[in-house]
Amino acid sequence: MNWFCAYLVAVVREKDVCWEYAEKLDGNKVRCKFCQRVLNGGISRLKHHLSRLPSKGVNPCSKVRDDVTDRVRTIIASKEEVKETSSGKKQKLVEVKSPGNVSASKALISFDTPTPIQKVFPNVTPMVPPPLNNQENAERNIALFFFENKLDFSIARSSSYQLMIDAIAKCGPGFIGPSAETLKTTWLERIKSEMSLQSKDIEKEWTTTGCTIIADTWTDNKSRALINFLVSSPSRTFFHKSVDASAYFKNTKCLADLFDSVIQDFGPENVVQIIMDSSFNYTGVANHILQNYATIFVSPCASQCLNLILEEFSKVDWVNRCILQAQTISKFIYNNASMLDLMKKFTGGQELIRTGITKSVSNFLSLQSMLKQRSRLKHMFNSPEYCTNSSYANKTQSISCISIVEDNDFWRAVEESVAISEPFLKVLREVSGGKPSVGFIYELMTRAKESIRTYYIMDENKCKTFLDIVDRKWRDQLHSPLHAAAAFLNPGIQYNPEIKFLTSIKEDFFKVLEKLLPMPEMRRDITSQIFTFTKATGMFGCSLAMEARDVVSPGLWWEQYGDSAPVLQRVAIRILSQVCSSFTFERHWSAFQQIHSEKRNKIDRETLNDLVYINYNLKLARQTRTKTLEADPIQFDDIDMTSEWVEESDNPSPTQWLDRFGSALDGSDLNTRQFNAAIFGSNDHIFGL
Repeated sequence: MNWFCAYLVAVVREKDVCWEYAEKLDGNKVRCKFCQRVLNGGISRLKHHLSRLPSKGVNPCSKVRDDVTDRVRTIIASKEEVKETSSGKKQKLVEVKSPGNVSASKALISFDTPTPIQKVFPNVTPMVPPPLNNQENAERNIALFFFENKLDFSIARSSSYQLMIDAIAKCGPGFIGPSAETLKTTWLERIKSEMSLQSKDIEKEWTTTGCTIIADTWTDNKSRALINFLVSSPSRTFFHKSVDASAYFKNTKCLADLFDSVIQDFGPENVVQIIMDSSFNYTGVANHILQNYATIFVSPCASQCLNLILEEFSKVDWVNRCILQAQTISKFIYNNASMLDLMKKFTGGQELIRTGITKSVSNFLSLQSMLKQRSRLKHMFNSPEYCTNSSYANKTQSISCISIVEDNDFWRAVEESVAISEPFLKVLREVSGGKPSVGFIYELMTRAKESIRTYYIMDENKCKTFLDIVDRKWRDQLHSPLHAAAAFLNPGIQYNPEIKFLTSIKEDFFKVLEKLLPMPEMRRDITSQIFTFTKATGMFGCSLAMEARDVVSPGLWWEQYGDSAPVLQRVAIRILSQVCSSFTFERHWSAFQQIHSEKRNKIDRETLNDLVYINYNLKLARQTRTKTLEADPIQFDDIDMTSEWVEESDNPSPTQWLDRFGSALDGSDLNTRQFNAAIFGSNDHIFGL
């Protein structure tokens, strides 16, 4: 009987319609007529090969037609339905047999005997996911991909995320993604080459606009020192390379040699300025550059200086007390789930606090946010929902929060803190947007100082306290002759009758001209050209030029209307085309640490270096594309759940010591980093290398 059944099965298989797509070979092997692949296992495995379904361990066919795939899938589905129907009938037959029948009773026992898990959890039933439509199924599988690979959810905000999905959708069913080896070799090299070509295209504008080298540093409490070099011009900013300078970070000669090599990479004739922060042996390196490169300026990072001003503001006694009181309220709310839900109910879903690019910025942004929610907070703490909830209404923290919220002196301090910090947050936004802003920093700082004088017109002591902080930081760190020259050449400032500081910056402007035009023959007509510009004669005085003074960027204005003063025009375009800050650029210090790890072999280090080069430049390109949108360059989207505005612990977070270096680490929230380290381990390798 068994041989007869086998014979019948063989006959049925011989007549299977799918044989028209295959060639039968010896030993139960078949060859696909589309891709010529030889398969073991006969017609059944061929069907799964043609269906391009991920099953049976069969590689999907890469050349089969879509109509054949659809036909084979229908055949497979119909056979599975038949199997399900027949198995259902068998189960019913077992259930209706007489209990007196011995074999039947054995069958009943085998079906109803509980498993060991059912004995422990008798009411547990297996979780069967509900049927999903195509959209839901796709989203589910994308979610699984994120969860399995521990990917940051913010990845879904990237532009390349949707581009990838659209590209896969165009390929249709059965698309096979690139292997790990292909990604690591072929595509890594191709995309790196594309990036390099883009940077070469941008280099063409340097002959006109010049460029700024940005030296962005990171140091830790283990004497590690990494320096990232970027190059910026009006079109965009590129990441150049990362250098581990730990062994010679305090050695002026070695640092000078490093900067010499980077300057040569870009060409000394193209470099207008170098921006470096105070982490460097600033004076020694700056002196070396100024002595050896006649036309290059060394400037401080404006954003870092502004952050230091805000940091000093927050240390003033009454401001610090105000911040601590506000943090008492936020910690109470953000450390209780029901309290947080109640707060969002009263604020219409809005957060109470904000996370900025530094600790000081976070402090003043959060005070600003809390001030906006003042009436809603008062309403919440006096509401029946709050007062009748015993889980938090009678706690010591609750009593303290109510006392603070009802304290008018506290709210006056919040109002005052917001008033003195907002002008400087505004300056920080302007210089941190990644656009050429060197022509605006002087005016913006002057206006910010005037706002403090106006606010404290009746309180001379407080006015002096904050202005002394600003003047000290401006004098010691922020002021640069290049800033003054840029302000003088900015038409929006030069022709503004309300501006009072033009005379005081003239001397710096002349010094800059002498540096950029060192030979007498180069500045033969410069005096008459300055006169033409300041008096708005020639093309400077035409209607279009006057209308565009406050509308277009200063560099573009000079390019369009500066022909009446050609030498001054070239100088003005180069000066006004520069950025004055490095703060807008995201850092990836964990990745940079891996690049310079001594444990890595040379090949892995080169691969990771290429990956960081691509990753950093993709993010910089995205910032360039989106900088016109209404995104706040000094604020993150996500709340930092380890900040002092949320974390209750008296011990500082492992990440909080990084605040003193004055830079956001990598653009993602600290909570994600801490969670990832806690759950997955801090040694989890970036990029899987």
